[in-house]
Amino acid sequence: MQNFIIMTEIKFTKMHGCGNDYNYIDATDSCPDNLQQLAVAMSNRHTGVGSDGLVLVMKSEVADFRMRMFNADGSEAQMCGNAARCVGKFVYDNNLTDKTTITLETLAGVKTIDLHLANGIVESATVDMGSPILDAPLIPVALPVGKVINHPVITESGVMRFTAVSMGNPHAVFFVNEITDTLVNVTGRELEVNPIFPEKANIEFARVINDHEIEMRVWERGSGETMACGTGACATAVAAHLTGLASREVTIHLLGGDLHIRWDKDTDRVYLTGPAVTTFHATYLLQ
Repeated sequence: MQNFIIMTEIKFTKMHGCGNDYNYIDATDSCPDNLQQLAVAMSNRHTGVGSDGLVLVMKSEVADFRMRMFNADGSEAQMCGNAARCVGKFVYDNNLTDKTTITLETLAGVKTIDLHLANGIVESATVDMGSPILDAPLIPVALPVGKVINHPVITESGVMRFTAVSMGNPHAVFFVNEITDTLVNVTGRELEVNPIFPEKANIEFARVINDHEIEMRVWERGSGETMACGTGACATAVAAHLTGLASREVTIHLLGGDLHIRWDKDTDRVYLTGPAVTTFHATYLLQ
């Protein structure tokens, strides 16, 4: 007997914010099955589409839309600033809404996104990321302290100091004099799974250029090094101000481009502004 392979066609859009790329699926009417496996398969840069993960755009009962996102390893993530901006572009450019200010339900709460248009197309967006979480148990960080600021941690490279911030997901920010490949890809990988971070952590290595500019690279939990990380940029900006290294308004220079971060003194809210780009629309054949 001849065996037939049943193929499922999944329409998707490849998008990125500063090179932080995800595959976006319109799941407002129906949602694919086995999302974790789908994220792993599509994210593979050799046998799949290639991406940092998978994003589902869904209906919401508490906001205009809902975002579910999965890292390249299949783990579900709470929040991503770059993905949130791209969702805003996705729903507007694909005529799912005519609003230029939308609300987005995420596992980190409801976020508000202001879309910036040029010739009727979204070019960039500003996301109200909410207030940073600085209490160790809530980030979470397994330390008997309140705030984790310039705290030492032992690595294979020696003792390093970090500041912990949650922007809906846990971040550990290390300020260094030089950011190297070894630091990001070896030390970052090691620190992601350090027992001090009960839910693992996104690891940022940052070099302060001046009061308003910071260079940053990131080892993302569940994805490895990415070209950019929106929540990581926000966490780095907050950590830089907490440690007296920068002002409340900074530009973060990432491998994939620049993000502008403002930590408002009066409201305590962090605002993230950056580009949102559509790469292509296609169909993925799932066996």
